[in-house]
Amino acid sequence: MTKLLLPRATAAWLVDNTRLTFRQIAQVAGLHELEVQALADGEGGATLHPVNPIANGQITAEEIARCEDDPTAHLQLKDNPLMAHKAKKKGAKYTPLSKRGDKPDAIAWLVKFYPQMADSQIAKLIGTTKNTITKIRDRTHWNIQNIKPQNPVDMGLCSFADFNEITKKLLPAAEESPESVEHL
Repeated sequence: MTKLLLPRATAAWLVDNTRLTFRQIAQVAGLHELEVQALADGEGGATLHPVNPIANGQITAEEIARCEDDPTAHLQLKDNPLMAHKAKKKGAKYTPLSKRGDKPDAIAWLVKFYPQMADSQIAKLIGTTKNTITKIRDRTHWNIQNIKPQNPVDMGLCSFADFNEITKKLLPAAEESPESVEHL
């Protein structure tokens, strides 16, 4: 559901310029009825500059008229393509400097307990390069003697949901080697 841009200011305008009930205004603005009543009484705290929802294209005049005639009706906001929530694209995420040194440990853990996991899946999960993963698999990494396998979820390099999503894809392979599941 779309929401009002400035809910308190819009509620103030609706109180001043319409015959809508406090309940209807509270419902559309996402406020409590007592907050709307306080706005109507002028006790809303700081002075608000009312915002016209018709002028900014959030509610139509016909919708307000329909709800004024029926006190039990709920106001419906117009769909605003600018307010549509855009899904955050999955890509490289920022890893703090303090955790970048932990990536080889996480890669070693994944390689040890999930050898069937593809390099591309590890790279996406941890946020590293395939070259680093290959070097850890081949044990040719420059710091291989200091790498100790650690769970990437426990270290905060990935979320459990992301980790679980990738391991579900590997489930048929994990059933062949049940000892790998015990290490979670």
